[in-house]
Amino acid sequence: MIFEKPAPIRDGFGNALLELGEKDPRVVVLTADLSEAIRVHWFAEKFPHRFFQMGIAESDMVGTAAGLAVAGKIPFVTTFAAFATSLANTPVRVSVAYNQANVKIATSHGGVCVGGDGATHQSIEDIALMRVLPGMTIVVPCDANEAYRATLAAAEYEGPLYLRLGRIATPILTKAHTPFKIGKAQVLAQGNDLAIIACGAMVGFALEAAQLLDKKGLRVRVINMHTVKPLDHSAVLKAAQECGALVTMEEHSIIGGLGSAVTELVAEKYPVPVERVGIRDVFGESGEPHEILEKYGLTTKDLVKACKRALKRKEPK
Repeated sequence: MIFEKPAPIRDGFGNALLELGEKDPRVVVLTADLSEAIRVHWFAEKFPHRFFQMGIAESDMVGTAAGLAVAGKIPFVTTFAAFATSLANTPVRVSVAYNQANVKIATSHGGVCVGGDGATHQSIEDIALMRVLPGMTIVVPCDANEAYRATLAAAEYEGPLYLRLGRIATPILTKAHTPFKIGKAQVLAQGNDLAIIACGAMVGFALEAAQLLDKKGLRVRVINMHTVKPLDHSAVLKAAQECGALVTMEEHSIIGGLGSAVTELVAEKYPVPVERVGIRDVFGESGEPHEILEKYGLTTKDLVKACKRALKRKEPK
């Protein structure tokens, strides 16, 4: 299914599960009392014998999924990002990551745009918690189409994988022909004056910022880093070498997420100025998405300011 109008990123996931259910009998889905929120109720209706409603028992769900993986199934564990990475941290670490179990952990409500649920349900540290686990792959799609393709790719990918999905409708940035490969970033806009590296719903802001800066004569490269781990080293280092300065943007803490991954790499391999746009070591709060994004500096305006700071730090050629 290809989306043409703005849609929740999680809708792409739900539609892909239906296709996987038809193609591969090994695919099973587990959820912790959040069927509709994660868009797995469609799978449950069509494949009831491969759907497991585990109740509000996230740790039990992850442990069960690990057992299903050992038995040859391809389990998709679904819940909110905060629950999968905090409440179920121990079984994710021990039963899944340590054993390299072929479990796919797909979560909604990644980031701060979750409406009135507030700080407890806003996951601003989930990428960091999953990224530190050895062997864990992390994918953060930028729109519903990419979520669809990422879900299909995740089913074929061997090993534990964390798929971070957003709640609100976001612009459609990718098309049917847009390539998707786990671990391979996409360059959505070309330029050598500066590079913006973004993931998830922030990719749309990156493209908007690039368009605004283009009007000022600046050519900005925009990289959709949908796979935060393993990071596409080649794309990052090429941008560092050719652009001389980088800006990262993520709906996540600047500690331990995409910004950290990029900064760690260039610090070791090709040091250039890096500005990180993200949550600044604080918890979120309840509010409408546009209010929250404004408060925590996750807007196109904030990104443009970061780009200007990066350009000032850039060494002249």
